[in-house]
Amino acid sequence: MNTTTTLREPLRELAARCSLPAALDVMGERWSFLILRGSFNGLHHFEEFQSELGIARNILANRLARLVEHGILERRAVEADRRKIEYRLTEKGYALLPTMVALRQWGERWETGRPATPILVDARDRRRIAPVAVHSHDGRALGRGELVWALEEDVRD
Repeated sequence: MNTTTTLREPLRELAARCSLPAALDVMGERWSFLILRGSFNGLHHFEEFQSELGIARNILANRLARLVEHGILERRAVEADRRKIEYRLTEKGYALLPTMVALRQWGERWETGRPATPILVDARDRRRIAPVAVHSHDGRALGRGELVWALEEDVRD
């Protein structure tokens, strides 16, 4: 029996079987995303984050520690002055870029109705990036009627 067309995600068992709750546990609040955005924009020091975001120092310290604990940022001493600390994106943190871009594009389309400033462009030709989409294994952008949930045994490699 082909279950791929009728399978529904078991929402009661979601925490045990799906990675979304784990991801939301790490990143599921506003300040974590804004700190991450700051990191993508070149902020590295506690004072820079605090000044740019207007976040309370205790909340910032908590969120930075949590992002470090989860391997999204790394905390390291500045070479020129070992008393100063900087926060740098890890590979795991940088892997969140498509999520950040997708959320930003969603906000532009559905919440603000206008392009965010500054505009995210391709460094090579300075043209706007394409909308983030879900792609098939062969690169096709998939629409809402082209996705189904499948059990591992029904997935073709």
